[in-house]
Amino acid sequence: MKLARSLLIGAGLLLAAGGGLAQNYNMAVQQAKRDSAQNDAEQQRIAGAANGGASSAGGTPAPAAPMDPALKATLKNVTDLQTDLATLVADTDKPGTEQKNALLSDLSAAAQGTKASVDSVKKLAEDLITATTGKTKLAAAQRTKLAREVHALFNSAHLAEAQQQKVLDDVQKTLTDAGATLDAAVDVVTDLKAVVVQTK
Repeated sequence: MKLARSLLIGAGLLLAAGGGLAQNYNMAVQQAKRDSAQNDAEQQRIAGAANGGASSAGGTPAPAAPMDPALKATLKNVTDLQTDLATLVADTDKPGTEQKNALLSDLSAAAQGTKASVDSVKKLAEDLITATTGKTKLAAAQRTKLAREVHALFNSAHLAEAQQQKVLDDVQKTLTDAGATLDAAVDVVTDLKAVVVQTK
């Protein structure tokens, strides 16, 4: 009887101790969660301060700042020129009026400051059509590069003369590598030089 009573008391003590341990564990988990939440809030506060208050008080990121209009216009123009070049490359016949007008419009929109003359833009469009139509070797990466370079030359006031010449040389190489004749590539470069002079 004494033995049974001792066992019951021992079991009770173990259960009580186990309950205490479980309670301590739960308290530790809750404390860890609170510490983690405080740490997250502090990290967001620090990030917000570093970004000039880009995070709101609730810890959610503030909406992204609107894109700079000039950058937005540049990206759109380069994309439009890429599309024009892709259409010309895929075309085996002479491009139609719609394609010519799209290229003319996108070339005219390229300059963000002083504009090139209408005649210069028309001449460039004609020579680009000659140099790129059906030239399937002008791959997507080269079309992107060419579109960027044409856009840059329409805004060449930001480029040193050495940079301008490097871009012009690269345009010629890109076109001849794609299968354009040297004469056709030189015509495009000559047109771009006229644009450079007019848009300074």
